[in-house]
Amino acid sequence: MDATASREPTWKQACQLQAEMFNITDCLGGLSIQLCYYRGLTEFKILQWCDNRSKLLKMMSQVHCLGGHTQIHKVLRHALAQPDIEAVVFVGDAIEENPDVLCQLSGKLALLNIPLFIFHEGFDPYVQSIFKQMAQLSRGAYAPFDLNSATELKQLLSAVAVFVAGGQKALKAFSKDADKIVSNLTRQLKK
Repeated sequence: MDATASREPTWKQACQLQAEMFNITDCLGGLSIQLCYYRGLTEFKILQWCDNRSKLLKMMSQVHCLGGHTQIHKVLRHALAQPDIEAVVFVGDAIEENPDVLCQLSGKLALLNIPLFIFHEGFDPYVQSIFKQMAQLSRGAYAPFDLNSATELKQLLSAVAVFVAGGQKALKAFSKDADKIVSNLTRQLKK
């Protein structure tokens, strides 16, 4: 997750929503999450794996946003070093790195069958274009959300959790009762 200063207004809300992913997947066999975040000029933290809501919420609540530049490449490189993961979820609002490097790393995720789900906070057309390319190259999905759409982010995170825990079939069933934004995410994964 992007924990730079621009994300501070929605950080606590995102923490709560991320933790709720566990509730959705209980009937599908559960979920294990490793939180990685960056902030400041060079700070990149990798927290321990967790498989319960309260533990994740506690870890995330101890993180505070701090001004700095994006370090998305570090997130992607860490994911590439984790061959047993099912997916990468990235929530962010900006790109201040070389997009060619980010796209190359995203393509490498596809070679390992690790889709990248990018949830873009905001409406920057440049960032949107790069995030979409990254998701497509990884065979993942992109979805925007805004500061006021906690419901949308909750649905998107839930959809990813269902996909990771139960695969395409579970996601298809989940998307039947979900809003349009989840159907769009599901459609992207079929490509």
